[in-house]
Amino acid sequence: MSTLEIRNLQVTVETENGTKEILRGVDLTVKSGETHAIMGPNGSGKSTLAYSIAGHPKYTVTGGTVTLDGEDVLAMSVDERARAGLFLAMQYPVEVPGVTVSNFLRTAKTAVDGEAPKLRTWVKDVKGAMANLRMDEAFAERNVNEGFSGGEKKRHEILQMELLKPKIAVLDETDSGLDVDALRIVSEGVNRAKDNTDVGVLLITHYTRILRYIKPDFVHVFVDGKVVEEGGPELADRLEAEGYDRYVAAAQA
Repeated sequence: MSTLEIRNLQVTVETENGTKEILRGVDLTVKSGETHAIMGPNGSGKSTLAYSIAGHPKYTVTGGTVTLDGEDVLAMSVDERARAGLFLAMQYPVEVPGVTVSNFLRTAKTAVDGEAPKLRTWVKDVKGAMANLRMDEAFAERNVNEGFSGGEKKRHEILQMELLKPKIAVLDETDSGLDVDALRIVSEGVNRAKDNTDVGVLLITHYTRILRYIKPDFVHVFVDGKVVEEGGPELADRLEAEGYDRYVAAAQA
Protein backbone atom coordinates (compact mmCIF):
# COMPACT_ATOMS: atom_id res chain seq x y z
CA MET A 1 0.00 0.00 0.00
CA SER A 2 1.59 3.27 -1.14
CA THR A 3 0.56 6.84 -0.38
CA LEU A 4 1.44 10.07 -2.19
CA GLU A 5 0.74 12.95 0.17
CA ILE A 6 0.79 16.59 -0.93
CA ARG A 7 0.42 19.24 1.74
CA ASN A 8 0.12 23.01 1.16
CA LEU A 9 2.21 22.81 -2.03
CA GLN A 10 3.19 26.22 -3.38
CA VAL A 11 5.03 26.62 -6.67
CA THR A 12 6.31 29.54 -8.73
CA VAL A 13 7.67 29.85 -12.26
CA GLU A 14 9.85 32.52 -13.85
CA THR A 15 8.19 34.44 -16.69
CA GLU A 16 9.15 37.43 -18.84
CA ASN A 17 7.28 39.58 -16.34
CA GLY A 18 9.01 38.13 -13.29
CA THR A 19 8.13 35.42 -10.80
CA LYS A 20 4.57 34.11 -11.04
CA GLU A 21 2.85 32.03 -8.37
CA ILE A 22 1.08 29.04 -9.96
CA LEU A 23 0.20 26.67 -7.12
CA ARG A 24 -1.24 28.35 -4.04
CA GLY A 25 -1.47 25.63 -1.41
CA VAL A 26 -2.48 22.25 -2.85
CA ASP A 27 -3.57 19.46 -0.51
CA LEU A 28 -4.05 16.00 -2.00
CA THR A 29 -3.61 12.36 -0.96
CA VAL A 30 -3.48 9.48 -3.48
CA LYS A 31 -3.28 5.87 -2.31
CA SER A 32 -2.68 2.57 -4.09
CA GLY A 33 -5.66 1.44 -6.11
CA GLU A 34 -7.34 4.85 -6.09
CA THR A 35 -8.10 6.97 -9.13
CA HIS A 36 -8.23 10.73 -8.56
CA ALA A 37 -9.40 12.99 -11.39
CA ILE A 38 -8.18 16.59 -11.33
CA MET A 39 -10.40 18.77 -13.50
CA GLY A 40 -10.22 22.47 -14.17
CA PRO A 41 -10.06 25.16 -16.85
CA ASN A 42 -6.99 26.02 -18.91
CA GLY A 43 -4.30 27.83 -16.96
CA SER A 44 -5.46 26.66 -13.55
CA GLY A 45 -2.14 24.96 -12.71
CA LYS A 46 -2.99 21.30 -13.33
CA SER A 47 0.08 20.55 -15.45
CA THR A 48 2.26 22.55 -13.05
CA LEU A 49 1.16 20.17 -10.32
CA ALA A 50 2.12 17.17 -12.46
CA TYR A 51 5.56 18.57 -13.35
CA SER A 52 6.24 19.67 -9.78
CA ILE A 53 5.59 16.14 -8.53
CA ALA A 54 7.94 14.79 -11.19
CA GLY A 55 10.67 17.35 -10.48
CA HIS A 56 10.74 19.57 -13.58
CA PRO A 57 13.48 22.19 -13.02
CA LYS A 58 11.35 25.00 -14.51
CA TYR A 59 9.15 25.02 -11.41
CA THR A 60 10.29 26.22 -7.99
CA VAL A 61 8.63 24.82 -4.88
CA THR A 62 8.36 27.68 -2.39
CA GLY A 63 6.35 25.92 0.30
CA GLY A 64 4.66 22.72 1.38
CA THR A 65 5.62 19.05 1.21
CA VAL A 66 5.32 16.07 -1.12
CA THR A 67 5.96 12.62 0.33
CA LEU A 68 5.72 9.09 -1.05
CA ASP A 69 5.38 6.47 1.67
CA GLY A 70 6.78 8.99 4.12
CA GLU A 71 9.88 9.80 2.03
CA ASP A 72 10.53 13.41 1.02
CA VAL A 73 9.94 13.52 -2.74
CA LEU A 74 11.10 17.14 -3.07
CA ALA A 75 14.57 16.14 -1.84
CA MET A 76 14.90 13.56 -4.63
CA SER A 77 16.33 14.05 -8.11
CA VAL A 78 14.06 13.22 -11.06
CA ASP A 79 15.55 9.74 -11.50
CA GLU A 80 15.28 9.05 -7.77
CA ARG A 81 11.58 9.91 -7.93
CA ALA A 82 11.13 7.40 -10.75
CA ARG A 83 12.98 4.71 -8.82
CA ALA A 84 10.85 5.47 -5.75
CA GLY A 85 7.76 4.61 -7.80
CA LEU A 86 6.50 7.84 -9.35
CA PHE A 87 5.55 7.99 -13.04
CA LEU A 88 4.50 10.89 -15.26
CA ALA A 89 2.70 10.45 -18.57
CA MET A 90 3.34 13.77 -20.27
CA GLN A 91 0.79 15.88 -22.09
CA TYR A 92 3.35 16.54 -24.85
CA PRO A 93 5.76 13.57 -24.99
CA VAL A 94 9.15 14.56 -26.39
CA GLU A 95 11.01 12.98 -29.30
CA VAL A 96 14.32 11.25 -28.53
CA PRO A 97 16.24 10.87 -31.81
CA GLY A 98 18.74 8.02 -31.94
CA VAL A 99 17.15 6.01 -29.11
CA THR A 100 14.85 3.15 -30.09
CA VAL A 101 11.71 2.38 -28.13
CA SER A 102 13.03 -1.08 -27.21
CA ASN A 103 16.34 0.31 -25.87
CA PHE A 104 14.55 3.10 -24.02
CA LEU A 105 12.08 0.76 -22.34
CA ARG A 106 14.69 -1.80 -21.24
CA THR A 107 17.08 0.91 -20.00
CA ALA A 108 14.26 2.55 -18.03
CA LYS A 109 13.15 -0.78 -16.55
CA THR A 110 16.72 -1.59 -15.53
CA ALA A 111 17.17 1.83 -13.91
CA VAL A 112 13.87 1.66 -12.00
CA ASP A 113 14.29 -1.93 -10.78
CA GLY A 114 18.04 -1.78 -10.16
CA GLU A 115 18.68 -4.81 -12.36
CA ALA A 116 18.09 -5.75 -15.97
CA PRO A 117 14.95 -7.79 -16.67
CA LYS A 118 15.45 -11.34 -17.92
CA LEU A 119 15.49 -10.98 -21.68
CA ARG A 120 13.08 -13.77 -22.64
CA THR A 121 10.46 -12.68 -20.11
CA TRP A 122 10.96 -9.03 -20.99
CA VAL A 123 10.47 -9.52 -24.73
CA LYS A 124 7.28 -11.47 -24.03
CA ASP A 125 6.00 -8.74 -21.68
CA VAL A 126 6.77 -5.96 -24.18
CA LYS A 127 5.10 -7.78 -27.08
CA GLY A 128 2.05 -8.56 -24.96
CA ALA A 129 1.67 -4.98 -23.75
CA MET A 130 2.11 -3.60 -27.29
CA ALA A 131 -0.50 -6.03 -28.64
CA ASN A 132 -2.97 -4.95 -25.94
CA LEU A 133 -2.42 -1.31 -26.92
CA ARG A 134 -2.83 -2.16 -30.66
CA MET A 135 0.76 -1.09 -31.34
CA ASP A 136 2.61 -2.66 -34.28
CA GLU A 137 5.74 -4.54 -33.12
CA ALA A 138 7.73 -2.44 -35.60
CA PHE A 139 7.33 0.50 -33.20
CA ALA A 140 9.90 -1.13 -30.91
CA GLU A 141 12.64 -0.36 -33.43
CA ARG A 142 11.59 3.21 -34.14
CA ASN A 143 13.14 6.15 -32.32
CA VAL A 144 11.22 7.30 -29.25
CA ASN A 145 8.20 9.36 -30.37
CA GLU A 146 9.96 10.40 -33.60
CA GLY A 147 7.30 10.72 -36.28
CA PHE A 148 4.67 9.28 -33.95
CA SER A 149 1.12 10.57 -34.22
CA GLY A 150 -0.50 12.06 -31.12
CA GLY A 151 -2.31 8.81 -30.44
CA GLU A 152 0.86 6.75 -30.89
CA LYS A 153 2.74 8.95 -28.44
CA LYS A 154 0.01 8.52 -25.81
CA ARG A 155 -0.08 4.74 -26.32
CA HIS A 156 3.69 4.70 -25.84
CA GLU A 157 3.27 6.58 -22.54
CA ILE A 158 0.81 3.96 -21.28
CA LEU A 159 3.10 1.19 -22.57
CA GLN A 160 5.79 2.61 -20.27
CA MET A 161 3.35 2.71 -17.38
CA GLU A 162 2.34 -0.92 -17.88
CA LEU A 163 5.93 -2.15 -18.08
CA LEU A 164 7.55 0.02 -15.38
CA LYS A 165 4.80 -0.73 -12.84
CA PRO A 166 4.98 2.48 -10.77
CA LYS A 167 3.36 2.93 -7.35
CA ILE A 168 1.71 6.23 -8.32
CA ALA A 169 1.09 7.36 -11.92
CA VAL A 170 0.37 10.98 -12.84
CA LEU A 171 -1.37 11.18 -16.22
CA ASP A 172 -1.26 14.72 -17.57
CA GLU A 173 -4.08 15.16 -20.09
CA THR A 174 -3.49 11.73 -21.57
CA ASP A 175 -6.80 12.15 -23.44
CA SER A 176 -5.75 15.26 -25.39
CA GLY A 177 -5.49 14.72 -29.13
CA LEU A 178 -7.02 11.23 -29.08
CA ASP A 179 -9.83 10.06 -31.30
CA VAL A 180 -12.56 7.84 -29.84
CA ASP A 181 -10.83 4.54 -30.65
CA ALA A 182 -7.43 5.64 -29.31
CA LEU A 183 -9.06 7.04 -26.17
CA ARG A 184 -10.71 3.70 -25.47
CA ILE A 185 -7.50 1.73 -26.08
CA VAL A 186 -5.40 4.05 -23.90
CA SER A 187 -8.02 3.97 -21.15
CA GLU A 188 -8.09 0.16 -21.27
CA GLY A 189 -4.31 0.24 -20.78
CA VAL A 190 -4.64 2.39 -17.67
CA ASN A 191 -7.36 0.11 -16.28
CA ARG A 192 -5.24 -2.96 -17.04
CA ALA A 193 -2.26 -1.47 -15.18
CA LYS A 194 -4.52 -0.73 -12.22
CA ASP A 195 -5.91 -4.26 -12.19
CA ASN A 196 -2.45 -5.84 -12.43
CA THR A 197 -0.46 -3.65 -10.02
CA ASP A 198 -2.93 -1.66 -7.89
CA VAL A 199 -1.21 1.56 -9.00
CA GLY A 200 -2.64 4.82 -7.67
CA VAL A 201 -3.64 7.16 -10.51
CA LEU A 202 -3.76 10.95 -10.57
CA LEU A 203 -5.61 11.75 -13.80
CA ILE A 204 -5.48 15.35 -15.02
CA THR A 205 -8.07 16.31 -17.63
CA HIS A 206 -10.34 19.09 -18.91
CA TYR A 207 -13.10 16.83 -20.08
CA THR A 208 -15.26 14.05 -18.69
CA ARG A 209 -15.04 11.84 -21.78
CA ILE A 210 -12.05 9.85 -20.48
CA LEU A 211 -13.91 9.33 -17.20
CA ARG A 212 -16.45 7.22 -19.08
CA TYR A 213 -13.68 4.65 -19.48
CA ILE A 214 -11.55 5.27 -16.38
CA LYS A 215 -13.89 5.54 -13.41
CA PRO A 216 -12.60 7.97 -10.76
CA ASP A 217 -13.00 7.33 -7.05
CA PHE A 218 -12.50 11.03 -6.32
CA VAL A 219 -12.90 14.19 -8.40
CA HIS A 220 -11.08 17.42 -7.50
CA VAL A 221 -11.95 20.79 -9.07
CA PHE A 222 -8.76 22.77 -9.63
CA VAL A 223 -9.00 26.55 -10.12
CA ASP A 224 -6.39 29.30 -9.69
CA GLY A 225 -3.70 26.98 -8.36
CA LYS A 226 -5.64 25.08 -5.72
CA VAL A 227 -8.38 22.53 -5.13
CA VAL A 228 -11.68 24.38 -4.64
CA GLU A 229 -14.09 21.44 -4.41
CA GLU A 230 -13.90 17.67 -4.01
CA GLY A 231 -16.39 14.88 -4.48
CA GLY A 232 -17.11 11.54 -6.11
CA PRO A 233 -17.85 10.65 -9.76
CA GLU A 234 -21.09 12.64 -9.62
CA LEU A 235 -19.04 15.85 -9.39
CA ALA A 236 -17.62 15.16 -12.88
CA ASP A 237 -21.16 14.84 -14.23
CA ARG A 238 -22.03 18.21 -12.72
CA LEU A 239 -18.95 19.80 -14.28
CA GLU A 240 -19.96 18.38 -17.66
CA ALA A 241 -23.37 20.02 -17.31
CA GLU A 242 -22.38 23.33 -15.70
CA GLY A 243 -18.71 23.96 -16.61
CA TYR A 244 -16.23 25.84 -14.43
CA ASP A 245 -17.67 29.36 -14.61
CA ARG A 246 -18.96 29.56 -11.07
CA TYR A 247 -15.66 28.34 -9.63
CA VAL A 248 -13.68 30.82 -11.71
CA ALA A 249 -16.00 33.66 -10.67
CA ALA A 250 -15.65 32.72 -7.00
CA ALA A 251 -11.84 32.62 -7.30
CA GLN A 252 -11.79 36.09 -8.87
CA ALA A 253 -14.21 37.60 -6.35
